[in-house]
Amino acid sequence: MTEVILQSELTCPECGHRKIETMPTDTCQWFYECEGCHTLLKPKAGNCCVYCSYGSVPCPPVQLNPKSKGCCDSP
Repeated sequence: MTEVILQSELTCPECGHRKIETMPTDTCQWFYECEGCHTLLKPKAGNCCVYCSYGSVPCPPVQLNPKSKGCCDSP
């Protein structure tokens, strides 16, 4: 079984601020406010959450099944 990584470093595309966050395992995180410049980050087109768009590690559902559409993938 694959071990899921729950820590991901988010990098703001506007100011480059970085912060390690713990990813939720039971919900999507569609928005994240950068602590550096207060830009509200949203997933890029085709991504399910801010971690898949701006994180160093994709969200747990994508880690477990890379072919899934992500944490918002319906069964």
